[in-house]
Order: sequence, then C-alpha cells, then structure tokens
Amino acid sequence: MDIQLLRTFIEVSKTRHFGHAADNLYLTQSAVSFRIRQLETQLGAPLFIRQRGNVRLTSAGERMLPYAETLLQTWQRAQQDVTLTQAANEQLTIGASPTLWELEGVSDWINRICANQPDWVIRAEATPRQMLARQLIEKRVDAGLTSELPKLEGLHSHHLGDYQLQLVSHLPDVTMADIQDLAIVYLDWGTRFAVEQSRIEALQRPPVLHTQSCHLALNYLLTHGGVAFLPSLAIQPYIDRGQLHLVGTSPALVHQLYLVWLDGSDKSHLINDLQNSTGQLIPE
Repeated sequence: MDIQLLRTFIEVSKTRHFGHAADNLYLTQSAVSFRIRQLETQLGAPLFIRQRGNVRLTSAGERMLPYAETLLQTWQRAQQDVTLTQAANEQLTIGASPTLWELEGVSDWINRICANQPDWVIRAEATPRQMLARQLIEKRVDAGLTSELPKLEGLHSHHLGDYQLQLVSHLPDVTMADIQDLAIVYLDWGTRFAVEQSRIEALQRPPVLHTQSCHLALNYLLTHGGVAFLPSLAIQPYIDRGQLHLVGTSPALVHQLYLVWLDGSDKSHLINDLQNSTGQLIPE
C-alpha cells in the first residue's frame, strides 16, 4: 500500500476538508481527491461522505483511521531506524508513561545518557502503563520505565530511585481537616497510588480534573486552586515561591522507579552500560 495514500487519508480525516488537506500537504485539491479515490478502490469501500462544506468519515472510514495511523507511525519509525543506525553505533528505545516522562529526574537522567553515550541514539516513547508489557514483548521498546513492575515472565528490573508524592494546596496553613471543601485534582500514578489514595477519607470525592499530565495538574492548581498529590521535584519551586503549600498532617507517598527489560533482549549490553554509567535516576 502506498504510504502517501494513508498520509492523505489521515490529513483529510483531521481537517474534514479536501482543500485544507491539500494546503497542508502542498498538493492540489484534485490530487488529494485522486489519492482518496485510489485508497477507496483498494479497500473496496467509501471512506468519506462528501457534502459541500461537510466532509465526514463513513463507518468504514472510522474503522480504517486507527489502522492508518498505526501503519504510518510504523513506517516513520522504520525510516528513522534505518537512517539513524547508519549514522550512529547504537539505538535504544525506552518506553514510559507521559506522567513519568514529565518528571524532572527522568529528563535529567536522559540528558546524562546522551552525555555519557554520544554515539547512541535514544528514542523516548510515550507508552501507556497498561501497554508496557505488550510493547516489550513485541520489541516496540527495548526497555521501560515504570513504578509498577509488570507480571511478565523473564522480566529484569533495575531500581533507579524513589520519588515522593506530596499533597499540596493553593492555600497556606491547610491541614487534612480543612480540605473537605477543596476541589480535588487526581494525577493518575497507577494502581498502587489509587489504592493508597483510597485510604484517605478526606479525598473520597469525585475529582474536578483527572489527568496523567503533571503539568496540567499543576496549572489547574495554580489557576483554580484545590488539592492534589504531586511529585516533590515538580512542586518544590512553587512551594519556595509561596504559590503552593504542603497540606499539614498529610502522608507523603513514596514510590519506586524501575528500568525493566526482557531476558534475551538484543539490547541487553546497552542496558547494562546504561545502568553502570548514569547512576540514580532520582538523586537521593
């Protein structure tokens, strides 16, 4: 299948407009229409309902879209892999949830890898926590960062450090007894965190915001106020400036971070070098 047909299909599905898709792809509108007709002919089904000023996906188009996106991403990764390995000695793909990639200690750790291994190419993939085991098995990632070890045969793990989650509020001098009426922002750190927070009676209310983005949770607290468990590394600058405050008498939740990989990985030698050269992910 021509990858350009998929790229055009995805662009039309995003813009819902053949002319706008043509502008974004630097094509004529007739070329875009021709590519879509080619793809529809190959699939044997119409992908768009074409009405003046209202282009939308058919049911077949809706089913096709996730496959097209996956195929395009796979092709782009293949291009990068082939091209990059000609210019570099080694490539290592590390998967982690978006929440973990936002941790300051993680970005510092990646910077140390790049400094210590200048001949490596590092791919940092956003991998949902629930998908990490599958992506390791399918070799879509060589190693992963996680705070919850997958139940997976042949899994190796290396403890990289600990981080603290602390309950903070926009109000000063607040204790656990005072937060009953404050909005809750829930930063999703996984199953273990959910169990730990479920034991805190004062937080057993629906959150106003449920997110996997630390930055989004922080911005909400700074703009609208409320309470949230956030990583200590992320909140310390705001505490120093008096913009956020620790909730008195609240527990600090300590979580571990691990580097994980599978037995027999063809990148085991890189992972061993990485463990020996970069030290703790989060300094003591």
